[in-house]
Amino acid sequence: MIRLVLIGDGQSPHLLKWARALSGRVDLWAISSRGFDAGFDGLVPADKRLALGSRPDFEGGNVGLLRALPRVVRWLLYVQPDWLAPHYLSSHGTLAWLAVCWGGVRARIAGSAWGSDILVAPERSRVMRWLTRRVLRACTLCTSDSAHMAERMRALGAGEVMTFPFGLECLPLATADKDPALFYANRGLEPIYAPERMLSVFAGLATGWPEARLVVANDGSLRERMRADAKAMGLAQRVAFVGRLDAASQAAYYGRATWYLSLPRSDSVSVSVLEAMGHGCIPILSDLPANRELVADGRNGVILADGEVPGRERLVPLQVRAGEVSAGLRAWVGANAMFADSVGAYVQRLEALA
Repeated sequence: MIRLVLIGDGQSPHLLKWARALSGRVDLWAISSRGFDAGFDGLVPADKRLALGSRPDFEGGNVGLLRALPRVVRWLLYVQPDWLAPHYLSSHGTLAWLAVCWGGVRARIAGSAWGSDILVAPERSRVMRWLTRRVLRACTLCTSDSAHMAERMRALGAGEVMTFPFGLECLPLATADKDPALFYANRGLEPIYAPERMLSVFAGLATGWPEARLVVANDGSLRERMRADAKAMGLAQRVAFVGRLDAASQAAYYGRATWYLSLPRSDSVSVSVLEAMGHGCIPILSDLPANRELVADGRNGVILADGEVPGRERLVPLQVRAGEVSAGLRAWVGANAMFADSVGAYVQRLEALA
């Protein structure tokens, strides 16, 4: 069994999901730039974990994280892993690259890109572009969750890239009592996710549709501005801001909503969009290459051009066959986006390369 060190934010539910999928398949160890979620306790014993207690800025400038490099190197020299598996290459990927190239750690790197580390960070500065190239070239294997991002990674110097969606751990049960006028959104209330556009799009769709309602989950720096905008637009009674939700509450909203809104400025294949599709929600998405890998406009969802604010008539062709569309979305996720199957193939490739 290969020895693999997962490197990332141990307080992220996404890294915990990777740990669950890898548990039992590899000899699993873990480094967290911050601390560890309690969910790690049953997966990785405390003596196989290293928490750095830093506060990384995933867009770059991770001086605090890099100060931990000597400690990381000492720990990795003790562990003697076969593979380092950093998640989010601008930060944790840099740490793994330095540990191998400058710290003398004898391990291969399997780097996993999460989206903005490839689609946004390299465009911010020449330094970030140079750094991203160096990290990618140091990886024996990379993973990407969309063909579009994989192509960008190869253009930046990546070698072998496995492409699979960061999919679902289990397919939810179908919901029979969806509300045809309920919209749900749960991307972060931050500029990159363009929540102000999401609100404008809902306003356009809800014109002349008094039953239409929007539930906005999650949180972020634009929360209060979004509340004020909803009030100014006369939507205060039709838009509910419910904050961060636990998994059960999230599933309940997915289960009731017919429509799902996700309109970021930049994105790869979103876990939230896959979750919504798995629950049979019809996605309304921004026009990004990764979104077009999931949705054909008018057939199983809506792709909005930049600046497009549609009226309700845009949804009518989908609404009249909502049951069929919902079933098709769930079937696609079941066939193409189950995470355990993808991670199984990933581990087999690591074993072959080792």
